Amino acid sequence: MKKDNAMKHGLILGAFCLGFGLLIALTDMVTAKEIAARAMEDKINSLSQVLPAELQDNNPIKDAITLKGEHDMETTVYRAMKDGKVTGLAYEIRGSGYAGEIKLMMGIAADGKLLGVRVLAHKETPGLGDKIEVKKGDWILRFTGLSLGNPPIEKWKVKKDGGQFDQFAGATITPRGVVKAIREGMEFFAANQAKMTEVN
Repeated sequence: MKKDNAMKHGLILGAFCLGFGLLIALTDMVTAKEIAARAMEDKINSLSQVLPAELQDNNPIKDAITLKGEHDMETTVYRAMKDGKVTGLAYEIRGSGYAGEIKLMMGIAADGKLLGVRVLAHKETPGLGDKIEVKKGDWILRFTGLSLGNPPIEKWKVKKDGGQFDQFAGATITPRGVVKAIREGMEFFAANQAKMTEVN
């Protein structure tokens, strides 16, 4: 009798698990395309903020290339082109903030000048570290037009560390991580400029 009850309960539990598993799989199938479409919209929006429209007559997503960076991590480089020449590039960079990883999109002209940097995701403290977002302040806009030699490489730090970039009162770690990420992103460009700008 006990064995029959245990088997009966096991079958009921198994049926519930199978039913919920099928429901989750079905929901995933139904929403996967919509999620992918939203992710593509977000990517296009981010790229439009760091790759000016006047620099391109192509679709940077379709003309993207993949390069290996530090620790053999692959980086997708979105290439803006005009009249068959690469005019600008954009790719994701990452920094370490107070509350974890900060993901950014960096745009850089073919000559090495920054076209813009925008925050994609972070977990920084509201009212302090979130000032890196363009909707919260203009701090992130100050990088536009700069390059690896302007300012000199040793000045690519926050002022507290002897550099030229402002930090936030009570939140030095966040801007320090962003400045470091941008500098490393430009070093990645310098190391791969020929590959990034080559057109077959």
